[in-house]
Amino acid sequence: MTARETLLPPESLARYADAIVRACLGIEKGDTLVVQGEPEHRELLVAVAESAYRAGARFVDVVTADPLVMRARLLHGSDDAIGAVSPWSRRRLREVAGPRGALAQIAGEGEAGYLDDVPPERITTDYSRRAKQTTHLRRAQLNMRARWVIAGWPTDHWAGQVYPKLKPLAAKRRLAEDLLRFSRLADGDGKGTSGWREHLRTLSRRSERLTKLALTRLELRGPGTELDVGFVDDTRWQGGPETLVDGRKLAPNMPTEEVFTSPDPRQTNGTFQCTFPLSFRGRLIQGLRGEFSNGRLVRLEADSDDDRDFVASFIDTDRMGRRLGEVALVDASSRIGQMGRIYYNTLLDENAAAHIAFGSGFGGTRSETPARGVNRSTIHLDVMIGSPELEATGVNARGRRIPLIREGAWQI
Repeated sequence: MTARETLLPPESLARYADAIVRACLGIEKGDTLVVQGEPEHRELLVAVAESAYRAGARFVDVVTADPLVMRARLLHGSDDAIGAVSPWSRRRLREVAGPRGALAQIAGEGEAGYLDDVPPERITTDYSRRAKQTTHLRRAQLNMRARWVIAGWPTDHWAGQVYPKLKPLAAKRRLAEDLLRFSRLADGDGKGTSGWREHLRTLSRRSERLTKLALTRLELRGPGTELDVGFVDDTRWQGGPETLVDGRKLAPNMPTEEVFTSPDPRQTNGTFQCTFPLSFRGRLIQGLRGEFSNGRLVRLEADSDDDRDFVASFIDTDRMGRRLGEVALVDASSRIGQMGRIYYNTLLDENAAAHIAFGSGFGGTRSETPARGVNRSTIHLDVMIGSPELEATGVNARGRRIPLIREGAWQI
C-alpha cells in the first residue's frame, strides 16, 4: 500500500491502534496478541502489530482470512473440510484464551455476497462444527476470563455501501474518519486515548445506575415492537470498561454506546421489528421481525422468505439460539445514531440504536459466580430494534414503573 492510499494520517492511525491495544486490551510486556482480519484491513493490522510491540508484546500473530477462500471451501470442500479447524489454529485460540493472550478482531466486509449460491445446509454444518471445536474460547470470553476486542476498518465494499456517491478511496477515508470520531479519538476529543477512556467511564456510571434500580422487567415499546423482557434477581448492567475475573479491565467493542445486560432466557414475551437492516454473512437482511413466547422465538419473518430462512438456519444451529442473551439500550447521545445513517455493519449499527441478541449471554451480567440464568449458546446474533420513538420502561420488584428512555433521551 503506497503512502497516497493510506486512509488516515500516521498519528491518527497510531492513536486508533493504541486504543485497541492499550485502552481496550491492556496489552503488557510478555503478552501474545492474535489479530484477525481480511486482506483489505492490512493498514490497520500492521498498525495494531506495531502498537502491541511498542507495548511490550512478546509475539503478535496476524491472521488474514479471505472470504473467497471460505467460499471455495464451502462450495468445493469435502465433508471433512466443512467445519474443520486446523490443529495449529486450535492451539492459537487456546493461547489467546489464556492469561497472557488477547484477540483483536477487525471487522469490515471486503466481499459482497460471498456466500451466495452456497447451500445453506453446508453453511449451517460448518458453523456448528467449528463452534463445538472453539467452545473453550467462547466460554472464556463470556465468563470474563479472556481478553478480546472487535474494531472496524473500511474496505471498498463496506465504504461503498455507506458512501455510495463517493469514489472508493474518498469513501474509505470518510468512513475511517467516522470510526475515529465514534471512538472519541478525533482531534477535539483530547490527547491520545483520553477521550475514549472518559467515554467508557460515562457508560460505566450509567450501567451502575441501572444496576442499582434492581429491575425485574424491561418494557420496550416502539414501531412494531412491544416486548417485555424479564430479569433474575442478581442481574447487573454493563457498559464501558468491563472487569475480568483477575481484575484487569477490558473494552470489547470499539466504538460503543450501549449499556446492556443478559435477561432471563425464559422471560421474554411479545413482538419485535428491526429498524435497521441486518448485515449478516455477506447478505443484507431487510424487514426482520418476530414474536417471543415464554422466552422462545416462535415466529420469524423477513421481507424475503429466503433471507428469513438464512437467518433461521443460523439461529437453529443451537438449541438455545431462539432465546435472548442480551438486551442493550442506546439513547440519542450516540454519535453513531446522530449521523442518521445506516452503516451496514452490526458493530456500528448496534451502537446507533437499542438492540436485542439471540443466543449467548454474558457471565459478567450476574453478581453470582457461576452466573445464574444466563443463556448458554454457541451463537450470538444482534438485531437492532431502536428508533427515536422507542420507549424503555423499567419495572422493579414492587411494581414501580421507572422511565428509562423517553423521546430518545435517558431519564435516569
